[in-house]
Amino acid sequence: MLDLKEYGIDMWSEEKIVAFRKALLDWYDEHKRDLPWRRTSDPYAIWVSEIMLQQTRVDTVIPYYERFLHHLPTIRDLAEAPEEVILKLWEGLGYYSRVRNMQKAAQDMVERFDGSFPKTHAEISSLKGIGPYTAGAISSIAFGLPEPAVDGNVMRVLSRLFEVDYDIGLPANRKIFQAMMDILIDPARPGDFNQALMDLGSDIEAPANPRPEESPVKDFSAAYLNGTMDKYPIKVPKKKPVPVAYQGFLIRNQDNQFLLEKNTDAGLLSGFWSFPLLEKGAIQAKQVSLFEVAEEPEQPDMKLRFTEEYGLTIDWQEQEFEIVQHIFSHRKWQIELIEGVASQSDLPANRELKWVSVEDFHTYPFAKPQQKMWDEFNKNFKK
Repeated sequence: MLDLKEYGIDMWSEEKIVAFRKALLDWYDEHKRDLPWRRTSDPYAIWVSEIMLQQTRVDTVIPYYERFLHHLPTIRDLAEAPEEVILKLWEGLGYYSRVRNMQKAAQDMVERFDGSFPKTHAEISSLKGIGPYTAGAISSIAFGLPEPAVDGNVMRVLSRLFEVDYDIGLPANRKIFQAMMDILIDPARPGDFNQALMDLGSDIEAPANPRPEESPVKDFSAAYLNGTMDKYPIKVPKKKPVPVAYQGFLIRNQDNQFLLEKNTDAGLLSGFWSFPLLEKGAIQAKQVSLFEVAEEPEQPDMKLRFTEEYGLTIDWQEQEFEIVQHIFSHRKWQIELIEGVASQSDLPANRELKWVSVEDFHTYPFAKPQQKMWDEFNKNFKK
Protein backbone atom coordinates (compact mmCIF):
# COMPACT_ATOMS: atom_id res chain seq x y z
CA MET A 1 0.00 0.00 0.00
CA LEU A 2 1.24 3.49 -0.87
CA ASP A 3 2.85 5.36 2.05
CA LEU A 4 1.32 8.83 1.76
CA LYS A 5 3.78 10.31 4.24
CA GLU A 6 6.49 9.82 1.63
CA TYR A 7 4.54 12.29 -0.52
CA GLY A 8 4.21 14.81 2.31
CA ILE A 9 0.56 13.98 3.02
CA ASP A 10 -0.56 13.43 6.62
CA MET A 11 -3.95 11.76 6.72
CA TRP A 12 -6.43 12.53 9.47
CA SER A 13 -7.26 10.53 12.54
CA GLU A 14 -10.09 8.01 12.28
CA GLU A 15 -12.28 10.33 14.37
CA LYS A 16 -11.75 13.20 11.96
CA ILE A 17 -12.37 10.98 8.94
CA VAL A 18 -15.71 9.86 10.41
CA ALA A 19 -16.67 13.50 11.02
CA PHE A 20 -15.68 14.39 7.44
CA ARG A 21 -17.80 11.58 6.00
CA LYS A 22 -20.80 12.72 8.00
CA ALA A 23 -20.46 16.38 6.97
CA LEU A 24 -20.10 15.45 3.30
CA LEU A 25 -22.95 12.94 3.20
CA ASP A 26 -25.33 15.14 5.21
CA TRP A 27 -24.78 17.84 2.60
CA TYR A 28 -25.24 15.35 -0.24
CA ASP A 29 -28.48 14.00 1.20
CA GLU A 30 -29.89 17.53 1.23
CA HIS A 31 -28.46 18.91 -2.01
CA LYS A 32 -27.82 15.99 -4.38
CA ARG A 33 -29.02 16.50 -7.91
CA ASP A 34 -31.99 14.48 -9.15
CA LEU A 35 -30.47 12.71 -12.15
CA PRO A 36 -31.98 9.80 -14.11
CA TRP A 37 -29.02 7.46 -13.46
CA ARG A 38 -29.39 8.09 -9.73
CA ARG A 39 -32.88 6.61 -9.80
CA THR A 40 -31.62 3.14 -10.71
CA SER A 41 -29.29 0.47 -9.40
CA ASP A 42 -28.98 -1.20 -12.82
CA PRO A 43 -25.22 -1.45 -13.45
CA TYR A 44 -25.74 -1.30 -17.22
CA ALA A 45 -27.54 2.05 -16.99
CA ILE A 46 -24.98 3.37 -14.51
CA TRP A 47 -22.17 2.27 -16.84
CA VAL A 48 -23.78 4.08 -19.80
CA SER A 49 -24.09 7.28 -17.77
CA GLU A 50 -20.50 7.14 -16.48
CA ILE A 51 -19.03 6.71 -19.96
CA MET A 52 -21.18 9.53 -21.36
CA LEU A 53 -20.31 11.86 -18.49
CA GLN A 54 -16.58 11.72 -19.16
CA GLN A 55 -15.62 15.25 -20.27
CA THR A 56 -19.27 16.09 -21.02
CA ARG A 57 -21.71 18.31 -19.11
CA VAL A 58 -24.57 16.68 -17.21
CA ASP A 59 -27.30 18.66 -18.99
CA THR A 60 -25.86 17.56 -22.35
CA VAL A 61 -25.75 13.90 -21.33
CA ILE A 62 -29.32 13.48 -20.03
CA PRO A 63 -31.13 13.31 -23.41
CA TYR A 64 -28.38 11.12 -24.88
CA TYR A 65 -28.61 8.76 -21.89
CA GLU A 66 -32.38 8.43 -22.15
CA ARG A 67 -32.34 7.94 -25.92
CA PHE A 68 -29.54 5.35 -25.73
CA LEU A 69 -31.33 3.25 -23.12
CA HIS A 70 -34.63 3.56 -25.00
CA HIS A 71 -33.10 2.06 -28.15
CA LEU A 72 -30.62 -0.29 -26.44
CA PRO A 73 -32.18 -1.20 -23.06
CA THR A 74 -30.01 -4.26 -22.34
CA ILE A 75 -26.41 -5.43 -22.62
CA ARG A 76 -27.44 -7.88 -25.36
CA ASP A 77 -29.11 -5.10 -27.36
CA LEU A 78 -25.88 -3.11 -27.30
CA ALA A 79 -23.78 -6.16 -28.13
CA GLU A 80 -25.87 -6.97 -31.21
CA ALA A 81 -26.51 -3.44 -32.54
CA PRO A 82 -25.08 -2.44 -35.95
CA GLU A 83 -22.18 0.01 -35.66
CA GLU A 84 -24.06 2.75 -37.50
CA VAL A 85 -26.85 2.54 -34.89
CA ILE A 86 -24.54 3.03 -31.92
CA LEU A 87 -22.67 5.84 -33.70
CA LYS A 88 -25.95 7.57 -34.51
CA LEU A 89 -27.05 7.33 -30.86
CA TRP A 90 -23.68 8.76 -29.78
CA GLU A 91 -23.65 11.43 -32.51
CA GLY A 92 -22.47 14.76 -31.12
CA LEU A 93 -20.98 13.44 -27.86
CA GLY A 94 -17.52 12.97 -29.37
CA TYR A 95 -14.83 10.53 -28.24
CA TYR A 96 -16.42 7.82 -30.38
CA SER A 97 -13.90 5.16 -29.38
CA ARG A 98 -15.77 5.08 -26.09
CA VAL A 99 -19.01 3.75 -27.53
CA ARG A 100 -17.11 1.28 -29.70
CA ASN A 101 -15.34 0.03 -26.57
CA MET A 102 -18.72 -0.18 -24.84
CA GLN A 103 -20.00 -2.48 -27.56
CA LYS A 104 -16.89 -4.67 -27.29
CA ALA A 105 -17.39 -4.82 -23.52
CA ALA A 106 -21.07 -5.74 -24.00
CA GLN A 107 -20.11 -8.53 -26.40
CA ASP A 108 -17.58 -9.73 -23.83
CA MET A 109 -20.28 -9.74 -21.13
CA VAL A 110 -22.56 -11.80 -23.37
CA GLU A 111 -19.77 -14.30 -23.95
CA ARG A 112 -18.31 -14.49 -20.42
CA PHE A 113 -21.19 -13.52 -18.11
CA ASP A 114 -24.27 -14.64 -20.09
CA GLY A 115 -25.29 -11.04 -20.78
CA SER A 116 -25.17 -9.96 -17.13
CA PHE A 117 -22.98 -7.26 -15.64
CA PRO A 118 -20.12 -8.73 -13.55
CA LYS A 119 -20.34 -8.02 -9.83
CA THR A 120 -16.71 -7.86 -8.69
CA HIS A 121 -14.33 -4.95 -9.08
CA ALA A 122 -11.72 -7.16 -10.77
CA GLU A 123 -14.18 -8.49 -13.36
CA ILE A 124 -15.60 -5.02 -14.04
CA SER A 125 -12.05 -3.69 -14.50
CA SER A 126 -11.33 -6.42 -17.05
CA LEU A 127 -13.90 -5.03 -19.50
CA LYS A 128 -12.82 -3.02 -22.55
CA GLY A 129 -12.82 0.74 -22.00
CA ILE A 130 -13.36 0.57 -18.24
CA GLY A 131 -10.50 2.21 -16.37
CA PRO A 132 -9.96 2.70 -12.62
CA TYR A 133 -12.42 5.59 -12.30
CA THR A 134 -15.31 3.90 -14.13
CA ALA A 135 -14.70 0.57 -12.39
CA GLY A 136 -14.79 2.35 -9.02
CA ALA A 137 -17.96 4.26 -9.90
CA ILE A 138 -19.88 1.17 -11.06
CA SER A 139 -18.59 -1.00 -8.21
CA SER A 140 -19.57 1.51 -5.53
CA ILE A 141 -22.83 2.87 -6.98
CA ALA A 142 -24.33 -0.33 -8.40
CA PHE A 143 -22.93 -2.94 -6.01
CA GLY A 144 -22.07 -1.01 -2.82
CA LEU A 145 -18.40 -2.02 -2.92
CA PRO A 146 -15.97 0.32 -1.09
CA GLU A 147 -14.06 1.22 -4.26
CA PRO A 148 -12.95 4.82 -4.91
CA ALA A 149 -13.93 6.63 -8.12
CA VAL A 150 -11.17 9.17 -8.67
CA ASP A 151 -11.84 11.75 -11.39
CA GLY A 152 -10.71 15.35 -11.87
CA ASN A 153 -13.43 16.68 -9.57
CA VAL A 154 -12.38 14.36 -6.74
CA MET A 155 -8.68 15.14 -7.19
CA ARG A 156 -9.47 18.86 -7.07
CA VAL A 157 -11.29 18.54 -3.75
CA LEU A 158 -8.61 16.32 -2.24
CA SER A 159 -5.86 18.68 -3.39
CA ARG A 160 -7.47 21.49 -1.41
CA LEU A 161 -8.31 19.37 1.61
CA PHE A 162 -4.71 18.27 2.09
CA GLU A 163 -2.74 20.88 0.07
CA VAL A 164 -1.40 18.19 -2.26
CA ASP A 165 1.68 19.47 -4.12
CA TYR A 166 1.36 17.14 -7.09
CA ASP A 167 0.03 17.85 -10.58
CA ILE A 168 -3.44 16.32 -10.92
CA GLY A 169 -3.03 16.24 -14.70
CA LEU A 170 -0.21 13.68 -14.61
CA PRO A 171 -1.51 10.09 -14.79
CA ALA A 172 1.41 8.92 -12.64
CA ASN A 173 0.07 10.98 -9.73
CA ARG A 174 -3.38 9.38 -9.74
CA LYS A 175 -2.13 6.65 -7.41
CA ILE A 176 -1.64 9.28 -4.68
CA PHE A 177 -5.28 10.34 -4.79
CA GLN A 178 -6.41 6.72 -5.12
CA ALA A 179 -4.55 5.89 -1.88
CA MET A 180 -6.14 8.87 -0.13
CA MET A 181 -9.60 7.76 -1.20
CA ASP A 182 -8.95 4.20 -0.02
CA ILE A 183 -8.67 5.69 3.48
CA LEU A 184 -11.43 8.29 3.26
CA ILE A 185 -14.23 6.40 1.51
CA ASP A 186 -17.27 5.57 3.62
CA PRO A 187 -17.60 1.75 3.67
CA ALA A 188 -21.29 1.98 4.55
CA ARG A 189 -22.21 4.34 1.66
CA PRO A 190 -19.37 4.18 -0.89
CA GLY A 191 -21.50 5.08 -3.92
CA ASP A 192 -23.00 8.14 -2.25
CA PHE A 193 -19.58 9.16 -0.93
CA ASN A 194 -18.03 9.05 -4.42
CA GLN A 195 -20.95 10.95 -5.95
CA ALA A 196 -20.92 13.53 -3.16
CA LEU A 197 -17.27 14.36 -3.85
CA MET A 198 -18.00 14.55 -7.59
CA ASP A 199 -20.91 16.93 -7.01
CA LEU A 200 -18.83 19.07 -4.69
CA GLY A 201 -15.95 19.26 -7.16
CA SER A 202 -18.16 20.07 -10.13
CA ASP A 203 -20.07 22.88 -8.40
CA ILE A 204 -18.93 24.55 -5.19
CA GLU A 205 -15.30 23.58 -5.75
CA ALA A 206 -15.35 23.92 -9.54
CA PRO A 207 -12.11 24.80 -11.37
CA ALA A 208 -13.40 28.28 -12.20
CA ASN A 209 -15.07 30.62 -9.69
CA PRO A 210 -15.22 28.23 -6.71
CA ARG A 211 -17.36 29.20 -3.73
CA PRO A 212 -15.32 27.85 -0.79
CA GLU A 213 -17.44 29.64 1.82
CA GLU A 214 -20.36 27.40 0.80
CA SER A 215 -18.41 24.16 1.06
CA PRO A 216 -19.83 21.69 3.61
CA VAL A 217 -16.27 20.53 4.37
CA LYS A 218 -14.50 23.89 4.54
CA ASP A 219 -13.55 23.30 8.17
CA PHE A 220 -11.58 20.24 7.02
CA SER A 221 -9.86 22.00 4.10
CA ALA A 222 -6.22 22.96 4.70
CA ALA A 223 -6.26 25.21 1.63
CA TYR A 224 -9.34 27.06 2.88
CA LEU A 225 -8.00 27.43 6.43
CA ASN A 226 -4.54 28.51 5.22
CA GLY A 227 -5.77 30.87 2.50
CA THR A 228 -4.17 28.86 -0.34
CA MET A 229 -7.29 27.99 -2.36
CA ASP A 230 -5.89 29.81 -5.39
CA LYS A 231 -2.82 27.53 -5.44
CA TYR A 232 -4.64 24.20 -5.50
CA PRO A 233 -5.02 22.01 -7.37
CA ILE A 234 -1.66 22.09 -9.14
CA LYS A 235 -2.18 21.47 -12.83
CA VAL A 236 0.24 22.26 -15.66
CA PRO A 237 -1.65 23.49 -18.76
CA LYS A 238 -1.91 21.02 -21.63
CA LYS A 239 -0.33 21.71 -24.99
CA LYS A 240 -2.59 23.54 -27.41
CA PRO A 241 -4.07 21.41 -30.20
CA VAL A 242 -2.23 21.57 -33.53
CA PRO A 243 -4.23 23.48 -36.21
CA VAL A 244 -4.78 21.47 -39.40
CA ALA A 245 -6.35 22.81 -42.61
CA TYR A 246 -8.96 20.84 -44.56
CA GLN A 247 -10.95 21.45 -47.72
CA GLY A 248 -14.58 20.42 -47.39
CA PHE A 249 -16.64 19.77 -50.54
CA LEU A 250 -20.40 20.43 -50.65
CA ILE A 251 -21.22 18.59 -53.87
CA ARG A 252 -24.73 18.13 -55.26
CA ASN A 253 -25.96 16.19 -58.27
CA GLN A 254 -28.74 17.10 -60.69
CA ASP A 255 -31.31 15.52 -58.33
CA ASN A 256 -30.21 17.85 -55.52
CA GLN A 257 -28.65 14.97 -53.57
CA PHE A 258 -25.44 15.60 -51.67
CA LEU A 259 -22.29 13.55 -51.90
CA LEU A 260 -21.44 11.82 -48.61
CA GLU A 261 -18.41 9.67 -47.87
CA LYS A 262 -17.98 7.09 -45.12
CA ASN A 263 -14.73 7.28 -43.18
CA THR A 264 -13.35 3.75 -43.40
CA ASP A 265 -10.02 4.56 -41.74
CA ALA A 266 -9.36 3.03 -38.32
CA GLY A 267 -8.58 6.34 -36.64
CA LEU A 268 -10.50 9.50 -35.81
CA LEU A 269 -14.23 9.52 -36.75
CA SER A 270 -14.08 6.03 -38.25
CA GLY A 271 -17.50 4.82 -39.41
CA PHE A 272 -19.04 8.29 -39.74
CA TRP A 273 -20.40 9.89 -42.90
CA SER A 274 -19.39 13.36 -44.01
CA PHE A 275 -19.10 15.69 -46.95
CA PRO A 276 -15.79 14.76 -48.62
CA LEU A 277 -12.77 16.18 -46.82
CA LEU A 278 -9.22 16.50 -48.09
CA GLU A 279 -6.43 17.46 -45.72
CA LYS A 280 -4.27 20.40 -46.73
CA GLY A 281 -1.80 19.95 -43.88
CA ALA A 282 -0.73 21.41 -40.55
CA ILE A 283 -0.91 25.19 -40.26
CA GLN A 284 2.49 26.52 -39.31
CA ALA A 285 2.84 29.64 -37.16
CA LYS A 286 4.75 32.38 -38.97
CA GLN A 287 7.98 33.49 -37.34
CA VAL A 288 9.13 36.61 -39.13
CA SER A 289 11.49 39.39 -38.01
CA LEU A 290 10.72 43.09 -38.41
CA PHE A 291 12.86 43.18 -41.56
CA GLU A 292 11.46 40.13 -43.31
CA VAL A 293 8.31 39.68 -45.33
CA ALA A 294 6.54 36.36 -44.80
CA GLU A 295 5.98 34.40 -47.96
CA GLU A 296 2.66 32.68 -48.25
CA PRO A 297 3.16 28.96 -48.90
CA GLU A 298 2.00 27.74 -52.27
CA GLN A 299 -1.58 26.51 -51.98
CA PRO A 300 -2.47 23.16 -53.59
CA ASP A 301 -5.21 23.19 -56.23
CA MET A 302 -7.87 21.41 -54.16
CA LYS A 303 -10.45 21.49 -56.97
CA LEU A 304 -8.08 19.62 -59.26
CA ARG A 305 -7.16 17.19 -56.50
CA PHE A 306 -10.85 16.48 -55.84
CA THR A 307 -11.48 15.82 -59.53
CA GLU A 308 -8.51 13.45 -59.69
CA GLU A 309 -9.43 11.53 -56.52
CA TYR A 310 -13.20 11.34 -57.00
CA GLY A 311 -13.44 11.18 -60.79
CA LEU A 312 -16.29 13.70 -60.96
CA THR A 313 -16.65 16.69 -63.26
CA ILE A 314 -17.79 19.61 -61.11
CA ASP A 315 -19.31 23.00 -61.91
CA TRP A 316 -17.79 24.97 -59.02
CA GLN A 317 -19.99 27.63 -57.42
CA GLU A 318 -18.91 31.08 -56.23
CA GLN A 319 -20.66 30.98 -52.85
CA GLU A 320 -18.38 32.09 -49.99
CA PHE A 321 -18.46 30.40 -46.59
CA GLU A 322 -16.95 31.10 -43.19
CA ILE A 323 -14.14 28.82 -42.06
CA VAL A 324 -15.57 25.93 -40.01
CA GLN A 325 -13.55 25.13 -36.91
CA HIS A 326 -13.67 22.12 -34.63
CA ILE A 327 -11.33 21.34 -31.76
CA PHE A 328 -10.39 17.79 -30.81
CA SER A 329 -8.17 17.05 -27.82
CA HIS A 330 -5.00 17.16 -29.93
CA ARG A 331 -6.01 18.81 -33.20
CA LYS A 332 -7.90 21.89 -34.31
CA TRP A 333 -9.56 21.42 -37.68
CA GLN A 334 -10.03 24.48 -39.87
CA ILE A 335 -12.28 23.56 -42.78
CA GLU A 336 -12.61 25.77 -45.84
CA LEU A 337 -15.80 24.97 -47.73
CA ILE A 338 -16.45 24.99 -51.44
CA GLU A 339 -19.71 24.21 -53.23
CA GLY A 340 -20.13 22.45 -56.55
CA VAL A 341 -22.62 20.68 -58.80
CA ALA A 342 -21.68 17.35 -60.41
CA SER A 343 -22.61 16.83 -64.03
CA GLN A 344 -22.90 13.05 -63.56
CA SER A 345 -23.88 10.72 -60.73
CA ASP A 346 -21.55 7.78 -61.37
CA LEU A 347 -19.24 7.29 -58.37
CA PRO A 348 -15.82 5.63 -58.16
CA ALA A 349 -15.68 2.19 -56.60
CA ASN A 350 -12.51 2.79 -54.58
CA ARG A 351 -14.33 4.94 -51.99
CA GLU A 352 -17.49 4.40 -49.94
CA LEU A 353 -19.67 7.17 -51.41
CA LYS A 354 -23.40 7.84 -51.67
CA TRP A 355 -25.69 10.48 -53.09
CA VAL A 356 -28.07 11.27 -50.22
CA SER A 357 -31.18 13.46 -50.10
CA VAL A 358 -31.35 15.99 -47.27
CA GLU A 359 -34.47 14.34 -45.85
CA ASP A 360 -32.44 11.12 -45.40
CA PHE A 361 -29.53 12.75 -43.55
CA HIS A 362 -31.04 11.72 -40.21
CA THR A 363 -30.38 8.05 -40.95
CA TYR A 364 -26.61 8.56 -41.22
CA PRO A 365 -24.25 9.08 -38.26
CA PHE A 366 -22.65 12.52 -38.58
CA ALA A 367 -19.81 13.69 -36.36
CA LYS A 368 -19.68 17.27 -35.10
CA PRO A 369 -17.50 18.66 -37.94
CA GLN A 370 -20.04 17.42 -40.49
CA GLN A 371 -22.89 19.03 -38.56
CA LYS A 372 -20.99 22.31 -38.44
CA MET A 373 -20.36 22.19 -42.21
CA TRP A 374 -24.05 21.59 -42.84
CA ASP A 375 -25.01 24.45 -40.49
CA GLU A 376 -22.64 26.79 -42.35
CA PHE A 377 -24.12 25.77 -45.71
CA ASN A 378 -27.68 26.36 -44.47
CA LYS A 379 -26.74 29.72 -42.98
CA ASN A 380 -25.57 30.90 -46.37
CA PHE A 381 -28.37 29.20 -48.26
CA LYS A 382 -30.98 31.10 -46.22
CA LYS A 383 -29.43 34.53 -46.83
